[in-house]
Amino acid sequence: MKDGTATSEIALPYAKALMDIAKNNGVVDPVGAEVASLLEMLRSSEELVQFLGSPLIDPEAKKGTLRQLAEGQVNPAVLTVLLLLVDRNRIMYLESVLEQYQVLLRELKQTVLADVVSAVPLSEDQTATIRDRVAAMSGAQNVELSVQVDPSLLGGLIVKVGSQVIDASLRGQLRRIGMQLATAA
Repeated sequence: MKDGTATSEIALPYAKALMDIAKNNGVVDPVGAEVASLLEMLRSSEELVQFLGSPLIDPEAKKGTLRQLAEGQVNPAVLTVLLLLVDRNRIMYLESVLEQYQVLLRELKQTVLADVVSAVPLSEDQTATIRDRVAAMSGAQNVELSVQVDPSLLGGLIVKVGSQVIDASLRGQLRRIGMQLATAA
């Protein structure tokens, strides 16, 4: 919904509160799965994002919609946080709150997120190999992969872990060769 430092400063306390409740109730992983599901729902429905973020929509209507979507589907703590965001006029930060929860969950589980962009869909073996190499490189106990396909890479892949980027794509190799030729001329 929104990005930036101010957004994370607003979203982080809500995510931490949800994490604390989930820890106290022993439901950290189930809440993590529900958060992922809610994020997917938000990312696939621009209408829902606009509805929730609109200052013209009555807060009670937003709460009613959230209850319909979430009640019985998510842990009561998740629903409570959703309704609290509406009450405090912070619902436009919902996506950021959910993303921050995922960051906290990864930290708790000592999991690193690797963004992988490949020219073609990856096989199970290739995915496992990438996961193993990222784990060895980062020292993390667990690796979560976010894989996207981009045919413009021509071949190979790009792996991003935190601020580290490994460009093993054909497009990247061609760019590097072009730069070497330009400096040699």
